[in-house]
Amino acid sequence: MRNVANLVPPYHPGGDFASVPAALEFAVLSLKVEHIIVLGHAQCGGIHALMQGLDSRSEFIGKWVSIAERARTRVRAELPAKSPALQDRACEQAGILVSLENLLTYPWIAERVQAGTVHLHGWYFDLAAGELLHYDAARNAFETAVPV
Repeated sequence: MRNVANLVPPYHPGGDFASVPAALEFAVLSLKVEHIIVLGHAQCGGIHALMQGLDSRSEFIGKWVSIAERARTRVRAELPAKSPALQDRACEQAGILVSLENLLTYPWIAERVQAGTVHLHGWYFDLAAGELLHYDAARNAFETAVPV
């Protein structure tokens, strides 16, 4: 499924009209998917909005992108002197990691990951470079998945 900023909210039982949890539940429990990929991308408008802050006229987007607030906080703390473009890119990638962490808050996903029947992947597509990166947990870094 696709959504603004490629975000997965944390598990919240009984959430109203929760499309992401519904899609995850259907995919994992009914379709028995074995791989879940969180695919973020360069120049993400949702992450840019998070990094810039939203005005009070935003009814939905501000709350939605706040799912990645941990990513924004970390990027601002670790890269305070870097350019806004570099901070945005770092937050795009950190947002993928937040979504991967949030996936593990769903009990039926965590159980299957622990059992080795579901695998989580973080991917990042750099539109300008035409480069696909994957998250390597052992190195705590995004690395080229497919050489250009």
